[in-house]
Amino acid sequence: MADLQPVSAALEALLAGVSPVSAEEAALDAAGGRVLADNVMAALNVPPFDNSAMDGYALRASDAGRWLPISQRIAAGTQVAPLAPGSCARIFTGGELPAGADCVVMQERVSVEAGKALIPDNIPPDDNVRRQGRDVRLGDCLLNKGLRLEAAALGHLAGQGITQVSVRRRPKVALLSTGDEIVDPCTPLAPGQIYNSNRPMLKRLLERFGADVVQIVSVPDDYAQTVALLTQAAADADVVVSTGGVSVGEEDHVKAALDALGELDLWRLAIRPGKPLALGRLPRADGSEARFVGLPGNPVSGFVGAWLFLRPLMGALLACPALKALPTLTATANFETSTGPRQHYMRVTLNFAPSGITAQAFADQNSGVLSSCIEADALAVIPPHHQVTPGDTVSCLWLAE
Repeated sequence: MADLQPVSAALEALLAGVSPVSAEEAALDAAGGRVLADNVMAALNVPPFDNSAMDGYALRASDAGRWLPISQRIAAGTQVAPLAPGSCARIFTGGELPAGADCVVMQERVSVEAGKALIPDNIPPDDNVRRQGRDVRLGDCLLNKGLRLEAAALGHLAGQGITQVSVRRRPKVALLSTGDEIVDPCTPLAPGQIYNSNRPMLKRLLERFGADVVQIVSVPDDYAQTVALLTQAAADADVVVSTGGVSVGEEDHVKAALDALGELDLWRLAIRPGKPLALGRLPRADGSEARFVGLPGNPVSGFVGAWLFLRPLMGALLACPALKALPTLTATANFETSTGPRQHYMRVTLNFAPSGITAQAFADQNSGVLSSCIEADALAVIPPHHQVTPGDTVSCLWLAE
């Protein structure tokens, strides 16, 4: 086991020399989940003018504590006249604060008779007023490049009147499944065959990580066809991901094909599940290269490997810091286990309570039990040669966006 390598070393090799993909323009209503390619600067103040935070009466704070004539009515979106001295204005939420007014008193605190309002005493200046530029000031950086655009960020852009935004194009990924024993769910099973559970699982994960899966290919156990399919995948995609087939078996042709086409580095990692990992590069006709990542064929190993390796690779290609590393949480173990020479990534559910976070491990952590990945919230990282008992503190990688 002395030659087993840590995950950190494999990640360093995987990400070495990765350059972000190019940028493209996207309509705002189609930019959800995309990654900003450039900083966006504010062209407007938000709010654009002083306005009322509620329905009530606008006045000078110095006039509070007496009856004031109601000199105007201000609804949101209407033109406003300056406030007459010694008067107040009926105002509604979002209405522009008239010049001269410096506060708003909520309507529930005001008595109204014969066109006059009795204003309570001691109303402080700026009370219930949303000042111009309180959220965003003209010329400030509105959003930083590398941000993944989710709901609030899209709203922020819309608040500036922005309809187009520069985003990183989605990295193109070719997803290859190797082995004649792997068949699609629509195909009747022959003796010795199993259905391809890796394909839909990895496709969904890659899409969550920001990729565009442009090829889905079954690779037969044939050297010439493997070479041809890898060549085509490299021409069409930024990253080629395969499951299984990278070993020294007589029917495992991916390794030989990669050695002939480009370069391959096989890793034996000190992790469980997912000890074997293949990293390589496939040349293109224009002199550029596609990255190759070979995950184990075991679905649980593929699931864990996707979070540990494919997610940070997509983060590097998209120049998105939030994707490069999974959030880390500290939890109290509600399970016991012990590890050998490999670091164990245990599938756990998390319980968030006022007293803290607890982690409950699935009872069967065998690498063939894909059901353990369905409800898993996190991967509890258990170091080599380590004993965990209930109540111990464990570090968890949160499987979150």
